[in-house]
Amino acid sequence: MSRRRRAVKREIEPDPVYGSRLVAKFVNKVMMSGKKSTARKVVYNAIEKFTKKIKVENPLEAFERAIENAQPSLEVKSRRIGGATYQVPVEISPARRLAMAMRWIIIYSRAKPGRSMEDALAGELADCFNNQGSTIKKKEDTHKMAEANRAFAHYKW
Repeated sequence: MSRRRRAVKREIEPDPVYGSRLVAKFVNKVMMSGKKSTARKVVYNAIEKFTKKIKVENPLEAFERAIENAQPSLEVKSRRIGGATYQVPVEISPARRLAMAMRWIIIYSRAKPGRSMEDALAGELADCFNNQGSTIKKKEDTHKMAEANRAFAHYKW
């Protein structure tokens, strides 16, 4: 981490199919070993399957809602005070919320055995859209942890 100044956030180009920066960012997160065309195919096919599964006419709005449902608002950070370490609940910045939601969706999609990434991703997005599944459970666990440690909120910096 630089001590001089904050790193400049680069603007990414919107994706070619939906014209959305959110989908482009999601493609970049799914991408492994620089294979962007493969990642695009996986994400676009997953979004198609996802919209068929939940029967919605606008796939982009449904995708955005699924991501929004997966975003946590609070997390705990370790803070060392006088020899003791406390789990202090803190609010999460919008950029980190988005990154965490995307990361969780992709991790839980990859963890599903015996299914293609497209099917697993479509299933996880459908679960997020309906507020259920592994990603939503992770979000709720994060919120419960923050709620349980609310007594240490005054240690926030």
